[in-house]
This record gives sequence, C-alpha cells and structure tokens, in this order.
Amino acid sequence: MQLDIRQAPNGGRADWLARQLRLAIADGRLPVGSKLPASRVLAAELGVSRGVVTEAYQRLTEDGHTAGHRRNGTTVVAAPPPQSGVPWVDTPGSPSVDRPMDRSGVPPGDSCAGPYPPVGVPAADAGRSVPAPGDSSGSPQPPVAVPAPGADRFATPPEANLFDALRALPARFDLTPGLPDLTAFPRAAWLRAERAVLGSLPSAEFGYGDPRGAPVLRRAIADWLARNRGVRADPDEVLIVSGTAQTLTLLGRVLRDAGIPRVAVEDPGALGARQHLAAQGLDTPPVPVDAEGVSVDALRATGAAAVLLTPAHQFPMGVVLGGVRRRELMRWATESGGLVIEDDYDAEHRYDRPPVPALRAMLPGHVCYAGSVSKLLAPALRIGWVLAPPPYRDALVAAKRLADLGNAVLPQLVLAHLMESGDLERQLRLLRTRHRRRRDAMAAAIKDHLPGATLHGAAAGLHLTITFDAAAFPDTLLAAAALARGVKAHPLSWHAQRPAPPGLVLGYAARTPTDITAAVATLGETVRAFTRRGAGRTAG
Repeated sequence: MQLDIRQAPNGGRADWLARQLRLAIADGRLPVGSKLPASRVLAAELGVSRGVVTEAYQRLTEDGHTAGHRRNGTTVVAAPPPQSGVPWVDTPGSPSVDRPMDRSGVPPGDSCAGPYPPVGVPAADAGRSVPAPGDSSGSPQPPVAVPAPGADRFATPPEANLFDALRALPARFDLTPGLPDLTAFPRAAWLRAERAVLGSLPSAEFGYGDPRGAPVLRRAIADWLARNRGVRADPDEVLIVSGTAQTLTLLGRVLRDAGIPRVAVEDPGALGARQHLAAQGLDTPPVPVDAEGVSVDALRATGAAAVLLTPAHQFPMGVVLGGVRRRELMRWATESGGLVIEDDYDAEHRYDRPPVPALRAMLPGHVCYAGSVSKLLAPALRIGWVLAPPPYRDALVAAKRLADLGNAVLPQLVLAHLMESGDLERQLRLLRTRHRRRRDAMAAAIKDHLPGATLHGAAAGLHLTITFDAAAFPDTLLAAAALARGVKAHPLSWHAQRPAPPGLVLGYAARTPTDITAAVATLGETVRAFTRRGAGRTAG
C-alpha cells in the first residue's frame, strides 16, 4: 500500500488517510485479520504527527472496519467487498456529516464512484487523487469517496439472491433477524444421539427412505406439537421437508396446479416467504397488519383463496393475532373454503406471555401448519415439517417425492432421538433463558441510544423491530449507513409492499449482550448523523 501525503488537502490529513485505508480494506490490500502499521511507524513514514494517524485509525474503528488492542495493535475485522454506484455514507468526523444531500443521498461535491476507479481512470490511480474531468494540471483533487460497504444491496429493490448476498457481507455486529444462537448448538447431545442411532441402525435403513420422512421422526414431531403447541395430529399427517422454505415452494406448486393463482400475505410480512411463493408463479396481494394482527376484512377484499400468516408472533412487527381476529379468520375459512398457511416459525421462544394456541389446533381442516428446527437448533440442519389438510396432503407428498425423494434419513433419526430423550426440551429451556437476557439487553440499549424509536414485538421471538415515525430518511439508507459502521440489519421496507414508516428489523439471539449494546449504540450514532443532515437541509 503506497500513500502519498502530498495528495492530502491541507487541514484534512486525518480524513484523507482514513479514506485511503478504507479503500485498501475494500479492495483487499488490507485483508481481514491483517494489522495496520503501528501509529508511530506510519506517522514517521508519512511525515505527519502521530495524532493524524491515531485519528484516522479511530475513525476506522468507529466504522467497524478495525478493532484496536493495546498490545496487539489495530486489526482489520470487517472488509467491505468492492461495490460501485452506491450512496455515500458519512462516518464520525467526516467533513460532510452536516452538509445537505441531494435526492440520491450524496452530499454535493462528493463522488460516489466507489472503490473501483471512475471510468477513464487507470486502475493504478484508484484510491488516489486524480484530476477532475477536463483538468490536465495534475494538481491535487479531492479524493474519491468510499461508499458504504455493500450499500448497493440497499439502494435497489430486493432481488431473489438478496439474502445470500447479505450473508456474505462482513460486519462486526450481525443483527440479521431469524438467526438463533448458533454457539449454543447442542454438539455433545447431537453426537450422543448420532452414536446411539448408528449403533443400532439396521443396514436396510441406509437405503431410500419414505419420502414423507422417517416414521420415528414423524411420530416424535406429532408428540412435540401436542406438548408444545396444542396440535393433535397423527404421524401419518406429518410430512418432513427441508425447512419452511421448501414447504412454501412445494405448497406453491400444489396450489398453482389446483387453480389457486394468489396467496395473500401479511404486510409488512417476511420478504423471503413472499419470494418463494412468487417463484412458483403466485401473486401475493398484501393484507395490512395492525395491533391485533392481520385485517380479515382486507383479506376478504383481496379475493385470495389462501393466506400466509405468522399468527403467534407476526413477522416482523411481533403482534399476536387477537381472539376476535382469530374468530373472524375461522369464519372466513369455513364460509369461503379458504386455506390458512400457518408459519409457526418461532412460537417456542416466548418470554413475557403465555403460549398462544396454534391456528391448526382450532381449525385443522383449513390450516396448513409449517414448522422447523431452524430457530430452535440451526438452519443448517434443513429439517422442517408441514401438516396439510386432506385435500392437499397427497399432492404435497407427490411434490416432495419428485423434488428430492425425501430428506436425508440419518439427521431425521438423530433429531427424533433428541426429541424422545428430552434433550430438545432442555435445549429450549436453555435458549429461552439466554435469549431473554439478550432481548433485555437490546430493549435497554434501544431505550438509551434510540429514544425516538418505537419498539415492537418484545414479548417473544428472536428479533425486535423499531420504527421512526417522524424520520425524514429512507430506512434503506439508514441500513446502508449502519453497515458502513459495522452493523448489519434489515430495513423494514424490505418486508413491506405498501408505504410504511421507516424502521429496522434487529435480530438479537445470535449476539452477546455486550455486542448488542455496542451495536445499538452504533445505530444511535448513525441515526443522529442522519438527523444532523436533516437539520442542515432545513436550515439551508
């Protein structure tokens, strides 16, 4: 990495150095895990005071790109991938924090060319000052601005591969909703169960299995649902699938073939679920959600013959479908012959309220019930289940058979052993205690650092949602700015089809209380930077 201090503007050397280092992190010259030069050494090489270097390093730490350790120096901890054409995001101390933005979110006079060189600029000049178009003097020019890492993921409408791309983006604090505490996976219990299964498994069981799933797991799941969700089902009604994502894919095909062209969805509601249904050629008309859950009157108005709901803990707003709405929904289903797809994605994780009955327990003939262990153990297991009403059951089994001949048998048998031995119940009790502490830490941090935000859905689940009723900025820009500072979260607008207040969906289960507090404090700093910008626009 070559740095020419002569390119730095007078009075802005720390800002220039911070930008050059961000660029080096973005393009891989300073990879994750590498150490920055000691501040004394770099200051001597550049011929500047040590304070210039330490100020630049501090900005990188505030952004979440580096972490400082007293004896081990400053280490790169988050490397944004090279991106281009995305909104500028200021960092603490940046001279453009208080300047107004144009409609694209870029302060006037700043470039948003990104870590790739602008068109017509040699790659060797990337990251250095280059003459402005039409300027052949070679005199120092303002350096190319470094954009928010991965910010183009937030600047365009969500695509099918959005979540894959977002998972690949590094961040010091990953508050992606939907992740359990993966460090709590019961490795020892899983190994014991696996040894027990392999020690007694007949050789014939290593062949092709029943596409509906291993009978022992279907029986264990029927017992689990009866104990934990009040759902009474025969094991023959249970179909084992590769998570709720596959449930929606298979069910989408079945409904489409049955002449059902649309499935109504909650709004806001899970973007991923909507994508799976749309991939099967189904329309997904939005149905508004309020404090009592989905509006059944609005559902009727869509004319849809099926609806996808998260009634126990609505995603992302966290409300519970109220008793009056449940009765209205049951009346809609029985009078119209409608189908309710119940995604019971995290109902086991409750803290401040009694369990909410599953809709399937109340109206089994009209409810297709979906669940999985993704939030209880780990998404990597890819094990879920679906209980469909009789008219759709055989078609779902046929679709599963054609898709993959059934889930892998060995993990099914191990999970069944965990369920029957009581290990899964113990795991759930451990997670509830741990997740409650993390939920409490996030709620307290939001109160301290985001006093203007409204908190939603704290009584259960693995995430919290915050909204900003009086905000003058898009939540996608806020999420991009947060990512630039090392905090990854979902903008609420990703999960909404209709206009809604800006907000963020914040997962807490996978982070420690200390990390959660630090992450929310960073979000608070980001929001205040946007607020100052808004004040600057008003004053101008």
